[in-house]
Amino acid sequence: MAAQFSIHKSTLEKWWYRWRKTGSCAALPPAQGRKRTLQAAEKFIRAEVKKRPDVTLAELGERIREAKGLQVSESMVCRELQILHLPLKKSRFTTANARRAA
Repeated sequence: MAAQFSIHKSTLEKWWYRWRKTGSCAALPPAQGRKRTLQAAEKFIRAEVKKRPDVTLAELGERIREAKGLQVSESMVCRELQILHLPLKKSRFTTANARRAA
């Protein structure tokens, strides 16, 4: 029967098992994945970046730890900033102490 529909035997077996179990061969809904840890701190992150746009990932992570009690890494903070469409730093031409080299 699998050859008749040009599908692999294992596919037919999975569809048959799903039909016996649920009464439908329809595809399963997509998985939702894990919840974002920093989603609860979204307003706090936006406020901190607005207050100090040149904050480093390490500093921002430390502030989140102190304020919200969440264990975060720099990569988590970086991903959250990307999700929230927030810049990582103010300007690439500004030095750390805002002075120009002579």
